[in-house]
Amino acid sequence: MNKPDVIIGLEVHIQLKSRSKLFCPCPTTGDDEPNTRVCPTCLGHPGSKPLLNKAAVDAAVRLALALSSQINPVLNFSRKQYFYPDLAKNYQITQYEIPVGNHGNITLANGKRIDLMRLHIEEDPAALTHTSTTCLIDYNRSGIPLIELVTEPAMHSPDEAREFLNTLMTILGYLNIFNPDEGVMKADANVSIAARGYTRVEIKNILGFKEIERALTFEIARQRAHEVVRETRGWDAAAGQTYRMRAKEKEEDYGYIFEPDIPSVNISQEYLNSIRTTVPELPSAKAERWVQTLHIDPTDATIISTELALAERFERLAQHHSAILVARWLRRELLRVLNLTGKKVNDVAEQRLHELFDLLEKKTITDKIGQQLIEELAKKEFSPKQRVEEQNLGAIGDVEAIKHACAEEMEKNKQAVADYKAGEEKAFHYLFGQVMRAMKGKAKPDVIKQVLKNILEG
Repeated sequence: MNKPDVIIGLEVHIQLKSRSKLFCPCPTTGDDEPNTRVCPTCLGHPGSKPLLNKAAVDAAVRLALALSSQINPVLNFSRKQYFYPDLAKNYQITQYEIPVGNHGNITLANGKRIDLMRLHIEEDPAALTHTSTTCLIDYNRSGIPLIELVTEPAMHSPDEAREFLNTLMTILGYLNIFNPDEGVMKADANVSIAARGYTRVEIKNILGFKEIERALTFEIARQRAHEVVRETRGWDAAAGQTYRMRAKEKEEDYGYIFEPDIPSVNISQEYLNSIRTTVPELPSAKAERWVQTLHIDPTDATIISTELALAERFERLAQHHSAILVARWLRRELLRVLNLTGKKVNDVAEQRLHELFDLLEKKTITDKIGQQLIEELAKKEFSPKQRVEEQNLGAIGDVEAIKHACAEEMEKNKQAVADYKAGEEKAFHYLFGQVMRAMKGKAKPDVIKQVLKNILEG
């Protein structure tokens, strides 16, 4: 089997949704004035002792179980020792020898499985602000709980890496352990290519999925054009390029030792069972179930399942309407108008969608009118049923009225009529569109098609 041209592995750092820091009661959010949410523990004062945040452990175990990881029976922490201004203690409390979980996997939408190496908990260092003359340190961030997720070197393109991250983000949303509005997700990427003998380069602290894709694309092109040495590089988003930071460290360089101030914690089967009950049905399983039991389009199922609020809304609406109709309209129409308006799923009242789908299902209105109504629902709430009645928007099935409109449009578009009779099928679609426009989208499309075809072929 040929080895791939590009090999990519990711180390993803996920800020957990937590009220307090990992080893002290300082709040993770609140006053943003630098160095106000701090205490002797996160400032690294001598004699201060860390106290483990159980909620952070619960969140990490939930994610590990959701990703089918092997949970280790003992929870241990280690000191990762390096000297840098963002570490008041001169070491970071993390997990090295024994992580929360090993292995596990994430399956992408195309069915490819990305295997995971490990998942562990660690504290975030402080935030540094560099100026032309000095470096400022804000310890508000020091001690924020993080999960680090390390993949196997199993991705082979920047697109695939971004898809992996999107899938991970969806899972985090289902588990409700990450807040995308307040939390940070960043990644270190390890990249190597066949042409350079798979000499591995690490790109540190890339923030944002788009930037990760850009950094990987640039780095692969750089490695194709230049000699490569094993090193750590940074990503300059403004310049759109990576830059050398230092020679690549080895794990031994960090001088890991077990953290003596945090005792080992046994992970019991009873505890795992209690956490397992809180892991919801995940997007891929949900989409597969919908396809098998509700017979909706697989693409519709995959897209709807990627957002928990949309998935929950689909399941409620599908209890009262055709699941196929609901899936089609949520995926193609609701998402379209939400993207256009910048609104969220819950900004459109569910009861109004019930009314709209009822009108569509009974063919009281045409799809064209339905599209107009859903666009207006994204702007303000109203009753679709009442609007249809007040503005006489109901579908027209009157054959005589449709015949009249067809005759008028055929008279205006004689060349299209001639083209159709000469065998050009696209001329029929043009004429159909003209009749629909003339009837302002209110005529039933299937009736128009039948009447128009009868006239043309009569």
